[in-house]
Amino acid sequence: MVNLLKKLRGGVLVGIGYMLSPLSWWNDLFFNLPIALVFGYAVSWIYPNWFLPGTVIGYWFSNVLGILMMQFGAIDIFLTEDRRNIRRDLPIALGSSTLYTLVISALVYLHVLKVPDFLMNLHL
Repeated sequence: MVNLLKKLRGGVLVGIGYMLSPLSWWNDLFFNLPIALVFGYAVSWIYPNWFLPGTVIGYWFSNVLGILMMQFGAIDIFLTEDRRNIRRDLPIALGSSTLYTLVISALVYLHVLKVPDFLMNLHL
């Protein structure tokens, strides 16, 4: 019974993590961008000119969270307790999410991807 609950928990973590991860780029509009915008808005309360950097940080954070959730869910499903290695998994998650965010940021900077005008002119 405990093993079944662990596998169910792992499946839920993988599913939610997939929606947050860079692997589901098509789902950014529904999950990652709203999280990033809320984070950017919260940061702009403290530092008024930091809406855009706060949004980028929030976007990166939501991607990292998604990858970590997928990794921990997969570990619950496929590995036993003695085969877990957080020292290996965490740098992989941070590195891949950071790389993805840098690529997206570069595409926005080079105007390959267009950011809506209302986001660029937002002064909160």
